[in-house]
Amino acid sequence: MFRRYSIVVTLALLLPVIAAAQSGPAGVGGVVKDESGAVIPGASIRIVNEASNAAVDLFSDEQGAYRALDLEPGRYRVETTLDGFETVVNRVVVDAGQAAANDVVLSPARFSQSVVVTARRTEEVAQEVPIPVSVVRGDLVADAGAFNVNRLKEMLPTVQFYSTNPRNSAINIRGLGAPFGLTNDGIEPGVGLYIDGVFYARPASATLDFLDVDQVEVLRGPQGTLFGKNTTAGAINVTTRKPSFTPATEVELNYGNFGFVQAKASVTGPLMKNVAGRLSFSGSQRDGVLLNTRTGDDVNDLSNLGVRGQILFAASDAIAVTAAIDHTRQRPKGYTQVVAGVAPTLRPANRQYPQIAADLGYAHPSFNAFDRVTDVDTPMRSYQDLGGSSLNVDWRVWKGRLTSTTAWRFWDWKPSNDRDFIGLDVTPVSAAPSYQTQWTQEVRYAGDLAPNVNLVAGGFFFRQALDSDPSFKQEQGAAAARFLLAPTPNAATPGLLDGYGFNQFLEFRNVSAATFGQIEWSVTDRLRLMPGLRFNYDQKDVYFDQQVYGGLQTTDPALIALQLSVLAPQTYTADVDDTNLSGQMTAAYRVANSVNTYATYATSFKSVGLNLNGVPTDAIGRPVLSAATVKPEDVRHIEVGVKTEPFRGVTANFAVYDTEIKDFQAQVVNASVGVLRGYLANAEKVRVRGLEIDLGASVNSHVSFYGAAAFTDGKYVSFPDAPPPLEETGGPQVKDVSGSDLPGISDVAISFGGEYVTRGGRFVGRTGEYFGAFDTSYRSSFSSSSSASTYMVVDGYALLNARIGFRAADSWTLSLWSRNLLDKEYFDLLSAAPGNTGLYVGQPGDGRTVGVTMRVTFRSGN
Repeated sequence: MFRRYSIVVTLALLLPVIAAAQSGPAGVGGVVKDESGAVIPGASIRIVNEASNAAVDLFSDEQGAYRALDLEPGRYRVETTLDGFETVVNRVVVDAGQAAANDVVLSPARFSQSVVVTARRTEEVAQEVPIPVSVVRGDLVADAGAFNVNRLKEMLPTVQFYSTNPRNSAINIRGLGAPFGLTNDGIEPGVGLYIDGVFYARPASATLDFLDVDQVEVLRGPQGTLFGKNTTAGAINVTTRKPSFTPATEVELNYGNFGFVQAKASVTGPLMKNVAGRLSFSGSQRDGVLLNTRTGDDVNDLSNLGVRGQILFAASDAIAVTAAIDHTRQRPKGYTQVVAGVAPTLRPANRQYPQIAADLGYAHPSFNAFDRVTDVDTPMRSYQDLGGSSLNVDWRVWKGRLTSTTAWRFWDWKPSNDRDFIGLDVTPVSAAPSYQTQWTQEVRYAGDLAPNVNLVAGGFFFRQALDSDPSFKQEQGAAAARFLLAPTPNAATPGLLDGYGFNQFLEFRNVSAATFGQIEWSVTDRLRLMPGLRFNYDQKDVYFDQQVYGGLQTTDPALIALQLSVLAPQTYTADVDDTNLSGQMTAAYRVANSVNTYATYATSFKSVGLNLNGVPTDAIGRPVLSAATVKPEDVRHIEVGVKTEPFRGVTANFAVYDTEIKDFQAQVVNASVGVLRGYLANAEKVRVRGLEIDLGASVNSHVSFYGAAAFTDGKYVSFPDAPPPLEETGGPQVKDVSGSDLPGISDVAISFGGEYVTRGGRFVGRTGEYFGAFDTSYRSSFSSSSSASTYMVVDGYALLNARIGFRAADSWTLSLWSRNLLDKEYFDLLSAAPGNTGLYVGQPGDGRTVGVTMRVTFRSGN
């Protein structure tokens, strides 16, 4: 309880200081023009206090003028942006009681100058950052309807996101990050998700609606020398809009087919002298996209509510304190998959799905997944609550900035699933309700050690607790014996498995601590060397107790043995700790003013894992305790890249890389049916290598394009004891899949988009601009099975999204949009149904959606 309320207590202690803070009024203003001298209305101006990072956002009016009053004295960065023009960044000094003048002239855009990132924990122009980083601005996220990570993957081909429900979600970058398949809470993600510097440990966080996003940065490759939690595959760094001392209100409404309704609102402004606040809200509702023919109800719908509040205290020109609290509530009727097909296996015909279904007199409503129907006989629920609080202190000290980020977060998961995915009573209960808390503390310094040397260094502490709430549960039904057992007289005993299930009681604790640092040495005005190191300590322990119940009550040893072959009691504990030293060396060389190159060699690791879903059993049914722990991954990474501006307004960036991982943490399926959820094991070695291209072009002030492509080759170098693919069930229990494709990786992934804007238009008497935009994405086929299968391949697909609308100079936007405009039928993923009968299921991607968005912003000074 102390941790839960520690931030609130800290804020209470700060209140006397807040009340006593005093400072004089000041301001900045000017006129925005183009190169011909014509005024430009509707330009976006952000005025940032360089000491506190407090920001004021406003637009130029119809005369191109802007003005911000009541600013704290100090140094400010004035960023002026407008689609089709180059961003202009000026710095001004604001004195008490005076208004600083800052007129701005905009030129046709040069993409590289329009994006400032914090990927390396300091503000830099993206083209000069010696790591591969993709940036999506908050306005583009909103305009494209990309309101969570799943939508983000369509814009960035290097990102993969797979989710069958919030718990079973995984973010991968370059095909690495999390093992493909059911989530196992005992391992850590290889891709770090950070929101305002806070690490989100649970993959369920990726299903959150983005709230008040200012910018999303996707960093590819190991990032352990800069970020708090170690990340072997990359990081997604989300920055939200901060409280402003200029009052502003923004309201957005979205309406579309399938009953889609989304409302967003944000209000910000001063609360008292030196104190500003921001309150943001988002709510989404959509009807289900699948029909349950048994009940007549739609399932797989959306029902999300989220709120986020922030308070910024600009204590002085050197210290800024930001406190934030958020809560998201999701109550969807979901999620289930639909039958996609049946694969022949090596089992006898009477143990394959067609004969089993015939024997039970069952007919599924459709084997065409795109009929989007199901007949599951269990209520579907994916209920979750996520939230937390954080306290961030930025202190401008010596020649840099000292940052402390303290955060506490929770995740409450309440599911209900039908794990057989069909109307037969096979596994009607399968749920892992749990409650997780995490506490993180990061302290980091970024600054100059000498005129040509700067440093980022820090420490990170992480504590996580996860408990079943009250227990993970699985229960078999009346049809289970026919699916899970060979058809013998004993297996046909009435009621043998009906109601037979388990309760899993789980306690998991994880403590991690690290120190990290990276130095940048400018050897010459062209050459920079950037060595970095990270030392990590991890300690994890688990108590696992699985108890069976129900089914036929009998003393017959043969019948009991059959029950135990399906689900058996299992209890074990594990306690493991590990240390690791990793690092990197990067060299960056500026060949010319418009050409930057870099090369990196990095080592990294993913910490030791624990199996939390049960472990295999030996010949007499005892748990194999050696399988309770999973070795840490050992990563070796090499990358070379070049960032160029070959022509004015054009950027072209390229990167080639090779990543090798020893003891790759993979998801496998137990050969016995007693552990139906699968478990973790180590593949000896995998390799991912590829080529990536990022392009951007501003043809003129009206037309702009972007494009990105990823060519990826991911292989198991050595995995001699992998589980067999679905069609080889009934044959050998292991297979050597060395040389085969890693799951979830498309050989080719491409994103491409563009926008056309007409300046000086008018609509319903308002001045502004008309716009039309499109974005398209393509992914080639990929394996959807941990061991490559002929049947478990998701075919390649392309999606087209489009939007048209009007942006008024007085801060409102009206747009019409469509996602999957051509109504392409495609799968997000495929998976084998439990029981290994040859039945497999899939998750169809959303069909065509259309809608309208109205966004209105009210700002002081507009």
